[in-house]
Amino acid sequence: MGKIYQLKITLKDVKPPVWRRLEVSADIKLDKLGDLILRVMGWGGYHLTSFEFHGEEYFGDKESAEDMGGKLVSKTKLSQCLTGENQKGLYTYDFGDDWRHEILLEKILDAEKGVKYPRCIAGKRACPPDDCGGAWGYEDFLKAIKNPKHPEHEEMLDWIGGEFDAEAFDLEEANEDI
Repeated sequence: MGKIYQLKITLKDVKPPVWRRLEVSADIKLDKLGDLILRVMGWGGYHLTSFEFHGEEYFGDKESAEDMGGKLVSKTKLSQCLTGENQKGLYTYDFGDDWRHEILLEKILDAEKGVKYPRCIAGKRACPPDDCGGAWGYEDFLKAIKNPKHPEHEEMLDWIGGEFDAEAFDLEEANEDI
């Protein structure tokens, strides 16, 4: 099967950190990697996305690539962007909320026989809800749902469907989603 990249995907600007550790084929195309990140993080996938590696931008749609002077994710393999351990990239989801994810290539491994890739091997904390206003909006959202006296407490709980556990992460569920 070739080489496997162990990646740590960390949502930037959120404390405490929300992260996932993935093992993927080194030759995964960026569009597939983007879809994988959305799934294991818990994003809905309703917004535009981009990657950045070594100052080069990659977009999921031709119009954005042309307008921004970048390349298409569907034509680019991860191994073309990250070639050595400890190299980093950036994945952005939702240009309005600006959810930025650091991609760190932790290890380059040989594929193990009998193991199905891609897979999520670890993670911490729930992904913020879509459309909550970015990292700053998420902080406000958490304050509101934790404090019954907050003026937006009931509204935010209704919006999220009744409850939200920021500490929750289910590894099995993350792997089922991919």
